[in-house]
Amino acid sequence: MKPNMGTFDRVMRLLAAALVIALYFMNVISGAVAIVLLVFAGIFILTSIVSFCPLYLPFEISTKKEQK
Repeated sequence: MKPNMGTFDRVMRLLAAALVIALYFMNVISGAVAIVLLVFAGIFILTSIVSFCPLYLPFEISTKKEQK
């Protein structure tokens, strides 16, 4: 598993996940919508930690800067 996520991509995913979690605990979102968004938030957190997004593979996308 070669890392394919850059720092900006990882930070944005973590911020989005934090926003969803905050909205859930403030009771702004609830029900099925909350569950779906929390699952996505969990996926965002996991992919940010490992710096790898499986959806980038088929499209050969990489937001990680090349090191020289």
